[in-house]
Amino acid sequence: EVSLYTNKHIEPREGKKKKTIISSDIGTNVGDYQDGWWKEMAGQSRKWMILVATIWIQAFTGTNFDFSTYSSDLKSVLGISQVQLNYLAVASDLGKVFGWSSGLALLYFPLWTVLFAAAIMGFVGYGVQWLVITNVISLPYILVFLCCLLAGLSICWFNTVCFVLCIRNFPANRSLALSLTVSFNGVSAALYTLAYNAINPISTQLYLLLNALIPLIVSFAALIPIIRQPPLEPLPPDGVRRDSFMFLLLNILAVLNGVYLLLFGSKTSGVTSARLLFGGSILLLILPLCLPGLVYARNWYLHKVHSSFRLEGSGFILVDVDELEIHKGMVTREASFDGYQLLNDDVVLRTAITPVQKSFIEDNNSRSCCSKLITRNQLGMLGEEHPLFMLLCRSDFWLYYIAYFCGGTIGLVYSNNLGQIAQSLGQSSETTTLVTLYSSFSFFGRLLSATPDYIRAKFYFARTGWLAVALFPTTVALFLLASSGSLSALQAGTALIGLSSGFIFAAAVSITSELFGPNSVGVNHNILITNIPIGSLVYGFLAALVYESHSTAGSKTGSVICMGRDCYFLTFVWWGCLSVIGLASSVVLFLRTRRAYQRFEQDRIASSMLYS
Repeated sequence: EVSLYTNKHIEPREGKKKKTIISSDIGTNVGDYQDGWWKEMAGQSRKWMILVATIWIQAFTGTNFDFSTYSSDLKSVLGISQVQLNYLAVASDLGKVFGWSSGLALLYFPLWTVLFAAAIMGFVGYGVQWLVITNVISLPYILVFLCCLLAGLSICWFNTVCFVLCIRNFPANRSLALSLTVSFNGVSAALYTLAYNAINPISTQLYLLLNALIPLIVSFAALIPIIRQPPLEPLPPDGVRRDSFMFLLLNILAVLNGVYLLLFGSKTSGVTSARLLFGGSILLLILPLCLPGLVYARNWYLHKVHSSFRLEGSGFILVDVDELEIHKGMVTREASFDGYQLLNDDVVLRTAITPVQKSFIEDNNSRSCCSKLITRNQLGMLGEEHPLFMLLCRSDFWLYYIAYFCGGTIGLVYSNNLGQIAQSLGQSSETTTLVTLYSSFSFFGRLLSATPDYIRAKFYFARTGWLAVALFPTTVALFLLASSGSLSALQAGTALIGLSSGFIFAAAVSITSELFGPNSVGVNHNILITNIPIGSLVYGFLAALVYESHSTAGSKTGSVICMGRDCYFLTFVWWGCLSVIGLASSVVLFLRTRRAYQRFEQDRIASSMLYS
C-alpha cells in the first residue's frame, strides 16, 4: 500500500510483503490513466464528428425534392407530355425498389466505398440530365428515364450509409440519431434554392448541376470521419445521459436551421444578399462541429476542475438511469447494433398477466365483430423478428403499408407536381417559394418525429398513434386545396403536407423496427417503401390524366399546358379521399398495436422498480 502524494513507505497489512513505490512508478500509472482517459475522449469526439458528417450527407442528398423546380423546363426541352413527365418522377422514386442493393454492397465493401458509389451514381444521373436540359447533348427519352432511375438509386445508397453510421455509433440512442439526421434530408430543397439564388437565379437548369456536384463534394468532406470511426464500446449510465443532452442541443440547432431556411430560403434579393444568406445556412451546418470541442471541454472540466464536487441527480434527465436496464435488454453483448433489441424477451416471457389484464382480455374477447377484427392475430410484443413470409402474412404490416401508401407517398407525389400545380394556378413565380416551404415544414415534421422519445417519461403514447395524428394534416390540406385556388390556400396546404409527410418519413424506420424486429429492419423497411414508386406511378398518372384532359397544346413545343383550378381539382379530391383511407388504416393499426406498446411500457416500469 502506498501514498499517491509521497515517496514514503507505508506499512503493509499482515501477510503482505513490503513494496517500495517511487515517484516514477506513480507518474507512469497516472500517465497511463490520463492516456486512457484522453483516448476515450478522442473516441467520443470522433463519434460526434461522424454524426455531423451524417447530417451533412443527409442535408445535401435529398435531391429528389427539388424536381418540381426544373420539371417544367425538362418537359419543354424533351417535348413530352405530362404523363411522360410523371414517368420521370416515378423513375426517381423507383430507385427505392432497388434500395436493397446498398445493403448487399455493404456485405462485401467498406462503408466509404458505398458512399462514393452513391456519389458517382448521383453525379452521372443528374449530370447527364443537366447536359440534356442545357441542349449540350440530345438523348432519347428512355435514356433520360434511366438517368432519373440512377439518381434515385443514389439517394437510397446515401440513406443506407447514414442509417448504418447512426446505428453503429449510437446504439442506445439510435432513434434520436436517426430522427435527427433524417430530418436534415428535408432541408435539401431549401439549401439548393439558396445556392441557386446565390449563383444564378435565372436558369433553373442549375439545380441539376448542383444535384450532381454537391453530394460528391460532401462525400469527400465526410470521408475522414467515416474512415476514423471509434471502437464500439458500451456506454456507462452517465454516457447515455450525456449523449441525450447532446442530442437535445443538436435538435435546438436543427430548429434554428429550419427557421432560418423558412425565413430566408426563398427570399428573392440581389446576388450579394443571396450569397450572404447561403453563407449563413452553411455556417449553421458547420456549427455542430463545435460539439466535439464541447465534449472535450466539459469532460476536461469535470475531470480536472470539478472532480471534487459531487452533484447527485439532475434537474434535467432525458434518459432516466432506471431505464438503462431496458437498454441493456435492447443491446446484446455480441455487437452494438446487430443485437439491438427493443424489448427484453426474457422479461416479456416471464411477465405474469395481472388480474386486471386478464379481465381486460376476457372483456375484449366478448365484444363485437369490430373488436374481434382488432384483436385477431394481434401483435404480442414489440421487437419480435419477422422474416419475409411472416411479415407478408401479418395484417398489421398491410395496415401500415396502406397508411404509408395513402399518406406519406401522397405528400411526396404532391411535391413532385408542385411546379405544375403552381403554374396552373398562375403562380409560376412562387414555385421556388413553395418548394422551400414544403422543404422547411418537411424538416420540422421530421424533427417532431423524435417527440415520443423526448416526452416518454411524462406522456407515453404508442408511436403508431403518433403516426395516425401525423396523417391528419394531409387530409385537411388536400381538401383545402380542392376548395380554394388562392395563393394563401396553396401555401397553407403545402406547409401542412410537408409537415405531415416529413413526420411519416422519419418515424417509419423506428415504427418498422418496433413492430417487426430491429434485426430485420433493413429488409422489412425496403419492402415497406416499395409503396413509394407504386404510389408515385398511380397517383402521378391520375394527376397527369386530369391535367391533360383540361390542357391545351403549347405554342413552341409539343408539350401541353393547363391553366386554372380544374387542372388539379379532381386530383385533390381523389387524393383527399385516399388520405382518409390511410388515416382510417393508421387508426386501426394503433388500436391493434397499443396493447403491445402498453406491455412494453409496463415491463420497462417493472424493470426500473426491480433495479432501483
